[in-house]
Amino acid sequence: MIGDNIKFRSGEVLTKRFDTKTVHFQENDGEKNKSKAKPIYQTSSFAFNDLNDMEEYFQGGKDHLYTRYSNPNTDDLGYGVAQLEGAPAGLATSSGMSAILVGVLSIASPGDHMIVPLDLYGGTYSLFQQEIQEWGLQVTVVDFKDHKNIEEAIQSNTKLLYAESVTNPLLRQENIEALTKFARNHELHAMIDNTFPSPYLIQPFTDGADLVVHSATKYIGGHSDVSAGVLVGTEELIAKAKKKMINIGANLSPFEAWLGCRGLKTLSLRMAKQSENAEKLARWFKKNTGATVVYYPENLSEKGNGAMVSVDLGDDYDIYSFFESLGWIKIVPTLAGVETTVSYPLNTSHRTVPVEIRQQLGITPGTARISVGIEDSEDIIEQFSKALEHAKKS
Repeated sequence: MIGDNIKFRSGEVLTKRFDTKTVHFQENDGEKNKSKAKPIYQTSSFAFNDLNDMEEYFQGGKDHLYTRYSNPNTDDLGYGVAQLEGAPAGLATSSGMSAILVGVLSIASPGDHMIVPLDLYGGTYSLFQQEIQEWGLQVTVVDFKDHKNIEEAIQSNTKLLYAESVTNPLLRQENIEALTKFARNHELHAMIDNTFPSPYLIQPFTDGADLVVHSATKYIGGHSDVSAGVLVGTEELIAKAKKKMINIGANLSPFEAWLGCRGLKTLSLRMAKQSENAEKLARWFKKNTGATVVYYPENLSEKGNGAMVSVDLGDDYDIYSFFESLGWIKIVPTLAGVETTVSYPLNTSHRTVPVEIRQQLGITPGTARISVGIEDSEDIIEQFSKALEHAKKS
């Protein structure tokens, strides 16, 4: 159900606000043993009493047959994120990339056309420029800052607009309502990657998106110990995406789904603290350093502006010395754990993006992307201050 209502699969409906939804999205079917925590269904298949019992599955009367098709744990993760996004259906997959893939394939077929923004995450850019086009879909890349560029790119076979709610790594905010309205006016579907804000801050489905995708490896999981993706949207599109997931074997393991559900229960607490810390760090960078540019969203949500900060240190700092001097702040190629980490987009997330596009976007040799954690904000700032002192060119 959409809005404040959460509906368990048993049919029971409770009115819950967002923070309560994150804790109570699961039904505990521990049954005989009355386990407080949802069990891990670490099984490849499910048993049936007889052939009639098995046939009931194929007629829609039973939930599970084979874990590649579905599993109680993976169902929980997809369902939980869908509840938080205000969507009627959700699907957990093996990674954010596989969630993107099955989402696109649920809308577009060989011969169809899609339009994507210039400032995509590098992995998504590679997927769209390589595999997607090799499979017969056409992709046009344009600057989404001006919707006239999108309009000029529309063709008779265009089916899909794909965008990120907050871009990686320079944190440009997409106007979701305007983009989805544009899509509807042109009879197109809109698919939004909402990984960076998470459902805690914004819910693109309620703003008109047909599909919303998450790398659940990031804020949904939140502890750097799971690789997963989640796709939410209309029941029709999720049913199509599920068929694609089954056929290509992009299912998530039960244990990783269980970890994702555990992470989801603390999403509100983590995102609130991380967003608060990130805002303090962004203000500090703007006021107390010689950073050429500080990238941080503004007015993203009443709850905060997210936990990511990017900076361009320009020519005044040695970027290698900066990274080497961060102490307990680790260099990693990903983001969104409870620990503050830093990455170098030029040789990680955007390594495969053509140089001319990186230059056009402003991803320079001095760009650092910071994933702000839940530590004390003063300790975080002190660590970056020390690193900048070491990296300052004389």
